[in-house]
Amino acid sequence: MGGALFLLTAAALASGRPPRGFYALFTVITAVLAMVGSALAWGRVTDPARGAYSAIGDAIMVDGFSVFFGIVITVAIALAALLADDYLRREGLDGPELYVLMLLSGTGGLVMAMANDLIVVFLGLETLSIALYVMAGFQLRRLESQESAIKYFVLGSFSSAFLLYGIALVYGATGSTNFSRIADFLADNLLAANGLLLAGFALLLVGLGFKVAAVPFHVWTPDVYQGAPTPVTAFLASASKAAGFAALLRVFLSTFDLYRLDWRPIMWVLAVLTLVVGSFLAVVQTDVKRMLAYSSISHAGFVLVGAEAASDRGLAGALFYLLAYTFMVVGSFGVATLVGRRGDADHSLPAYRGLSQRRPLLALAFTVFLLAQAGVPLTSGFLAKFYVIGAAVEAESYALALIAMISAVVSAFVYLRITVAMYMTVEEGDDAAAALPFVRVPPAAALSLGIALVFTVVVGLVPSPVVDFARDALPVLVSAGP
Repeated sequence: MGGALFLLTAAALASGRPPRGFYALFTVITAVLAMVGSALAWGRVTDPARGAYSAIGDAIMVDGFSVFFGIVITVAIALAALLADDYLRREGLDGPELYVLMLLSGTGGLVMAMANDLIVVFLGLETLSIALYVMAGFQLRRLESQESAIKYFVLGSFSSAFLLYGIALVYGATGSTNFSRIADFLADNLLAANGLLLAGFALLLVGLGFKVAAVPFHVWTPDVYQGAPTPVTAFLASASKAAGFAALLRVFLSTFDLYRLDWRPIMWVLAVLTLVVGSFLAVVQTDVKRMLAYSSISHAGFVLVGAEAASDRGLAGALFYLLAYTFMVVGSFGVATLVGRRGDADHSLPAYRGLSQRRPLLALAFTVFLLAQAGVPLTSGFLAKFYVIGAAVEAESYALALIAMISAVVSAFVYLRITVAMYMTVEEGDDAAAALPFVRVPPAAALSLGIALVFTVVVGLVPSPVVDFARDALPVLVSAGP
């Protein structure tokens, strides 16, 4: 937030234009400094002598869980800012506004991850979402961008209302909105009639399910992902989804853990619907951004599989999945940013035809990201799917594990379809060859794609450090006192 306010003030008071790429560089530096702060906090919260702690009247929790998501969200900000640098100049939209909104939205995501109170979750959600509504409509020259912003805003308002109703019902059932006090109340009291609490669970799942694009609260996702500027879509699919899952996982797997038998069936149904709808509807799409949008829905289903297990292994698997997915999805939409060219309008499958001939390294990078999302071995995506499905089997959710594996097979067809188009040979005399312009890869975007590619491959080969990081990032509850 400090970086956003400084950038906005400096840009307003500056007499001339800053050097080229300054806004993106400042945003990346701000994200990296926040990442370093999270790394320093990690040393504190993992120290047995000190451990996790609450702050600001027990409204904020600083533990391994919040530090983990702090790193995920700051990584997404840095990579998306690098993608946006050349994109904004290419579209004639260069300025500090998008970067300020990105930093403010990331701030909201961090607040959601650190929240120790349902009201703080709502405040973080609104800070995250309001900036995203504007970012989705940032491409003023495209009606699709403005349409996506309106749809996102209207449906997001409904989801916020459901979330608030859920908070009100939970408060009515427990007498508090603080996570620690709620957990203590539920541990010390047996509710004779828990209908109010269960209704609160359902409404909280609706509000947070919208943010993570879980079915049936996903209807906004394809249109918004397609219409929003592609770097914004990359940020939306990574940071926003991670923030939504941060709140969902902390609320249900930590605060309401004693009532897991009540909310697990709901989570089971959501996971099945999200897996099936996301994977099967992706197959019939012809626009690559819409394919990736439905793919994003399917990936949310895999994270829900880990959440449904309601175990430490399932939670660690979900965290690992979100970190691995952040790099995969930013890389995928990064390639789409470059292939879309000026106007950001042509993301049809034929636009990717013969990309391996025009830009072989770019096609190779996209292929790795797609194969990782399909769960091919030796990539981070394979291990992510393996861990959440393994957690489901351990929790005896055999049917859910089987559905997840079938969903992965169906989704693989979508990724192979794009890959085949990229490596389809285009003859020199073919009229289609002349219609495919050269794809320019600016240095900032190349850096973003390179970082995402290296992480995806290296973690697939040497996963232990990231797996340990996820296992040590479980949420804790610190007593809030009377």
